[in-house]
Amino acid sequence: VCHQKPPTPLPPRVQAKPKSKISILLIQRAIEVLEQEKINRDEDKVKYLSDKLPPLQITGLSMEELQKLCRQLHVKIDVVDEERYDFEAKVNKNNRDIHELKLKVQDLGGKFKKPALRKVRVSADEMMRALLGSKHKGSMDLRANLKSVKKEDIKQEKVILTEVGDWRKNVEAMSGMEGRKKMFDAAGGGQ
Repeated sequence: VCHQKPPTPLPPRVQAKPKSKISILLIQRAIEVLEQEKINRDEDKVKYLSDKLPPLQITGLSMEELQKLCRQLHVKIDVVDEERYDFEAKVNKNNRDIHELKLKVQDLGGKFKKPALRKVRVSADEMMRALLGSKHKGSMDLRANLKSVKKEDIKQEKVILTEVGDWRKNVEAMSGMEGRKKMFDAAGGGQ
């Protein structure tokens, strides 16, 4: 049975387990320093406020003196508010400047610089060679993929067009009883 002392528990902020005793000591020391800085900040804040804002003594003052005190407080509030506004404006301006400078640094140090482009006239063959490389053969034949039409098809289309002719003549010829007789004869009914 092993009789060892359990390790000292680390504060809840530290989540990763350090590998050596030195790193444990360093982490504990850093936590102590952070806590001490927080205490010092709180003390400085209380001291500053006590210097800037002396305690108010209102008891035993007449109405005129209270009104005078209120006016003085309003003037002080206005001055402090103006200072606060000025500081906010300066902080916002500095933040914008920092952001713009960061963007400039990224632009200058980045890999993605846009080159200055210029117009170039390229023929279709040169473009195909650039895109396809060695697969491109000679010049492009634009007529290669077109449908071929035989001359006989063209003659048949002309014959059909001439047979149809003017539709008004055809309607006049077929109107009345004579037209019906022609249609009946043409169908082979009058043999």
